[in-house]
Amino acid sequence: MTLSGKKVLVYGTGKSGQGAAALLRETGAEPLFYDDAMGGLPAAVEGCDLAVLSPGVPVEAPRVQELRRRGIRVIGEVELAWETGRGRVFAITGTNGKTTTTTLLGEIMKAAAASVFVVGNIGTPYTSAALQTRDDSVIVAEISSFQLETVDTFHPVVTAILNITEDHLNRHHTMAEYSRVKESITANQTKADVCVLNFEDEELRRFGAACPARVIWFSSERELEEGFFLRDGAIWHAENGKEEAVLPTDEIQIIGIHNYENVMAAMAMAYAGGVPMPLICDVVRAFRAVEHRIEYVGKKRGVVWYNDSKGTNPDAAIKGIKAMRWPTFLIGGGYDKGADYKPWIRAFDGKVKAFLLEGKTAENIRRDALDCGFPEEKIVMCGSMTEAMRYAASHAEEGDAVLLSPACASWGEFPNYEVRGREFKAFFESIDG
Repeated sequence: MTLSGKKVLVYGTGKSGQGAAALLRETGAEPLFYDDAMGGLPAAVEGCDLAVLSPGVPVEAPRVQELRRRGIRVIGEVELAWETGRGRVFAITGTNGKTTTTTLLGEIMKAAAASVFVVGNIGTPYTSAALQTRDDSVIVAEISSFQLETVDTFHPVVTAILNITEDHLNRHHTMAEYSRVKESITANQTKADVCVLNFEDEELRRFGAACPARVIWFSSERELEEGFFLRDGAIWHAENGKEEAVLPTDEIQIIGIHNYENVMAAMAMAYAGGVPMPLICDVVRAFRAVEHRIEYVGKKRGVVWYNDSKGTNPDAAIKGIKAMRWPTFLIGGGYDKGADYKPWIRAFDGKVKAFLLEGKTAENIRRDALDCGFPEEKIVMCGSMTEAMRYAASHAEEGDAVLLSPACASWGEFPNYEVRGREFKAFFESIDG
């Protein structure tokens, strides 16, 4: 892509937009910032050759459609980075588990390659690294469905779709469309490339037959003739008629079946990228949980505290409660994305000692809990997360756990899940004992 001398509209002024604008300036282009708060499209858009959308801008927005009607090419930050960067891209999407899998794969690739960049939805815009990449670089990218809406020629050599469960339907409207967007991560792949898929996801089993890349499966529930799977407390790898136990699960520091799935996905991607299995396993053994994803905070007064603030939808929160091995004070609630909380509540399996609810969704979750037969006396309605944490700190006993796993976004009370999680950890530090 030749950008020098071109005027480019950057639609969105957040981190992604700032990253795109910095890249554009460095390539000799002239970025023109715009967001919806400015009103109608600026007159200067007439001279633009290209528009770069931030992920938060829906492709169906009227002003985006107006840009297209004017003949302006519309792409996203990921596409811009891809077209200006170099190297091999390993791209990960899915409803849940993306950040853990991306972080782990990044650590594996750093142990195996000289030039590695971990970018995307994980917090570092791909555009901030694109011009530093080389032909021998490895780019490990967490890609959201919002980002996938605006790719065009983006062509990772290895992809993974970890799972597809209900989320972001306020943006994508239907599960069919949400699935299509997630699966489009493979759109430019061929059989020379690899896509890692979760065999236990019904939608992905269906997609596997149509996937344009060569598929490597992983499974947490059944043994596979080809791929990665769990058996007898270990991760096994089956390939070309041979099976090998490659890593005992008790040597993995992140807990829960969902995390074993994340590990298998990262292992499969690294193996497909040519990394030797012994090196992969060494890195997995040393890996600790990423911040805010079933993150062990500490133990005080005999009570363990876990921060799962990144559990921003019911499916993610199911994984959080399933990982608990103790009677649990569960803090839930937050911004309302219109989700169904009953599958989450049905997964409690008798572990929840007290269900502490706050935020705009509190009453909806309470109603779903009662409909599922959860005991009303165990539900505590709280005015804020601080109130919920204080209740947990004063009522939890030795041998219990406190888990922040809200099943909701943080917006309203907090600007993002990171701030929410850090406040949870700061509260823990303030507890005597």
